[in-house]
Amino acid sequence: MNLAKFPRVRLAHLPTPLEPLPRLSAALRGPEIWIKRDDCTGLSTGGNKTRKLEFLMAEALAQGADIVLTQGATQSNHARQTAAAAARLGMDCHLLLEDRTGYNHPNYKYNGNVLLDVLHGASIEHRGPGLDMNAEMEAVAERLRADGRRPYTIPGGGSNPTGALGYVNCALELLGQLVDLGLDVNHIVTATGSAGTQAGLITGLKAMNAQIALLGIGVRAPRAKQEENVFDLAVRTAGKLGCPGVVVREDVVANTDYVGPGYGVAADSTLEAIDMFARTEAILLDPVYSGKGAAGLIDLIRKGRFTSGQRVVFLHTGGAIGLTGYTHEFDVASRA
Repeated sequence: MNLAKFPRVRLAHLPTPLEPLPRLSAALRGPEIWIKRDDCTGLSTGGNKTRKLEFLMAEALAQGADIVLTQGATQSNHARQTAAAAARLGMDCHLLLEDRTGYNHPNYKYNGNVLLDVLHGASIEHRGPGLDMNAEMEAVAERLRADGRRPYTIPGGGSNPTGALGYVNCALELLGQLVDLGLDVNHIVTATGSAGTQAGLITGLKAMNAQIALLGIGVRAPRAKQEENVFDLAVRTAGKLGCPGVVVREDVVANTDYVGPGYGVAADSTLEAIDMFARTEAILLDPVYSGKGAAGLIDLIRKGRFTSGQRVVFLHTGGAIGLTGYTHEFDVASRA
């Protein structure tokens, strides 16, 4: 497995820190919890998409693109990091943002990730819910080609085999840190949505025979669909790497019990997780991905899924800037 053969531009601050969470561990009275800080990748407040964009943007440059297109929800972390990567590389960026929540709060529509999209110079189109957003994006790409542009399209979340290479690389990075620190880890837990992060991680872990279980906490799709999406992408990523068959279906495990009312809508458990991480460890989560991933981790510890004597790594996917788009979810006025 040779990642060096794939084009890559350096956008992220790597390696990201691997840190213990002693106060959270004590509060939950369960396993020893560590955190992989992919909220610290550095590009426009960081996040997991930056690792993917190192490979995706390199591919765009290699193909001679002069504009990148991608799509996501209104408060898309991926859209924000794509806009930032394009600005860093001197390329144009066009975003299609889908209304998946029905929220009309001004902060949700114009603050947080949306504010940064605009500051990075991206052009934006909005779409209503329920559309095939990749098809919508391809239609826009065709329009741009007709105008003489050279667009490069990136699927939602940057989740294709090229983007997933970023999390194969993260698996290698994490395993090296565990060796350096002398840490024997039983489980890795992270949020899973568009599938690229979990697919890349499981491909890298299996290719290195790490023998560490990976659990994705779903943020949108039902379990069967989520696992199917992750497995399909892991298979294609392994094929791209030249190690077909390294991932089998049983390696892909997702728990979708913490989605709550829907994608981008915080459940009570999401808000509790955000509050607990902030109060015990001064770590900020987001209401869409990392908050739901952490909610799953907390609840599963309470239920005995992860126990004292074990060691768990929580991979933080970033997104805290999105908190400023969700002020309506927090009773700030009564607490300030």
